[in-house]
Amino acid sequence: MKLVVVGAGGRLGAALVREYRDKHQVTGFNRDQLDLSKLHDVRETLRATDFDVLINASAFTNVDRCETERDLAFLINGEAPGVLATICRDKSAKMIHFSTDYVFDGQKRAAYTEDDEPNPISAYGESKLAGEKNVLAASDEHLVVRVSWVFGPDRPSFVDAMIKRAQESDNVDAIADKFSTPTYTLDLALMLPRFFPRADVGGIGHRGRVTVERRPAVVTEHGCSARDYQGILHFANAGECSWQEYAQSALDCCQRIGLALKTKAVGGSKLKDMSSWLARRPVYSVLSTAKYTKLTDTPPRAWREAVADYITRFYSKK
Repeated sequence: MKLVVVGAGGRLGAALVREYRDKHQVTGFNRDQLDLSKLHDVRETLRATDFDVLINASAFTNVDRCETERDLAFLINGEAPGVLATICRDKSAKMIHFSTDYVFDGQKRAAYTEDDEPNPISAYGESKLAGEKNVLAASDEHLVVRVSWVFGPDRPSFVDAMIKRAQESDNVDAIADKFSTPTYTLDLALMLPRFFPRADVGGIGHRGRVTVERRPAVVTEHGCSARDYQGILHFANAGECSWQEYAQSALDCCQRIGLALKTKAVGGSKLKDMSSWLARRPVYSVLSTAKYTKLTDTPPRAWREAVADYITRFYSKK
């Protein structure tokens, strides 16, 4: 399988490249190599690249900057994914595009399903929703995967900031009234190949290249349809938590492995007190993974287990 990973320098993209490079032919593009704000360069580079699957893990993710740089946000998060999707369609390749829980307004108090109507309340959410629509408008055979609170070893995230603060300060606070679910990049990297298209050696022109089969999506109870699935899919680790609970669980893990901390307890703060934030955030944006579980017969592992795995793997050495 020939894979292209756009955003290979980011937290998720780097994890995907590392996981797949020994199993597939992987070409990774970081932002310096492929800037999604330069659409002409994007078209020239990717039209000259041979691939079967393109994974777009690149985005403008600074939620507050999206409010002040709306044009750039909609260019990178909205228009560029549509360009990538069109190139993939023209090459008969599959695109897997990552989106976000921020396409929802947070008013629901049960996990959001793929069938729930998006209603973003920030420029970031609006631009990401535009990207989803553009990807699926280019081809209904592409896949959009919504994720939330992504963490992993390749770039610091919320959990790393909380651990660093606990190592340096006697006071650590996190928001106690905003809820979603962490998503571990390792778990994302392990689940995604279930949705790669079927491929056989040989095929078009008998040049030994991968031939991608296209079949209609069929949902079964035994996981045989994941490779055929198209459209929107939610994936996150199981359960839900506030940022305070998330941070406290991380510090508890650090204590268990003997990592020195100046404070062991995370205080609670309120979302309404974050006066420096420009963008509104959804209060509740938990993603239902019921469809993923039905497609694969494999439910995601619990977020606490994933966080503990991350800290044990990458902080125990410290």
